[in-house]
Amino acid sequence: MLFSSYVPRWLQVLLTEKFFNACIIHEDARKNEKNIYCLDCCISICPHCLAPHSSHRLLQVRRYVYHDVIRLDDATKLMDCAFVQSYITNSAKVIFINQRPQTRHFRGSGNFCTICGRSLQDPYLFCSLSCKIDYLSRTEDGLSKFLFECNYLPLPDSGLDDGLVTPDSVLEPSCSTKTSSGSGGYDEVWCRALACTATTSEIVRKKRTSLTACRPTCPPVSEVSGNLMNRRKKAPQRAPLY
Repeated sequence: MLFSSYVPRWLQVLLTEKFFNACIIHEDARKNEKNIYCLDCCISICPHCLAPHSSHRLLQVRRYVYHDVIRLDDATKLMDCAFVQSYITNSAKVIFINQRPQTRHFRGSGNFCTICGRSLQDPYLFCSLSCKIDYLSRTEDGLSKFLFECNYLPLPDSGLDDGLVTPDSVLEPSCSTKTSSGSGGYDEVWCRALACTATTSEIVRKKRTSLTACRPTCPPVSEVSGNLMNRRKKAPQRAPLY
């Protein structure tokens, strides 16, 4: 991404910084991943480096499947994040910092990112913060009216976490999974599939039960053989003569 002179330094570094690398200063310490961004110094730091930056504006970066995300509440204090698709993870809304690579491009019907073409939920226009910055930097007005003055940005009161969003905390779109056409999204299709599977299993189980109940009970083989022998010992019955 080519930055114009209207993009502030802290934002340029945020979009290009490599987070979650081991801190060289505290390489022997545990949990030394650099998952904190200092907006005043424009550097990434680890939790052991916090002391000199305690009065600075700090932003915790989290990671989901090797991609960096930040809390939407923190991002909206710095800039206008309207139309950037947000997700819910660990009971908090997050947005991706940079666009994610796609294995293939699908241009069917639906909503797509204005910059990279990634499929989105309605009414979003950007898949990440970088895509919106890229779009705004090309406009005549630039970023000036979309950036906010933020003099105080502390870390969460709950304290720092490792920033890793495990696959058990799957990201979900913060809006409804239904599109404008009324068709269900990925989650709804999955839930419907589970419901259909459960219904089918119940029907099969009930059918098997009913077949077992209605199936005629066959007498033992010895009983059948005895009946045949008794029939043979009786005198033959002749047809009446007319």
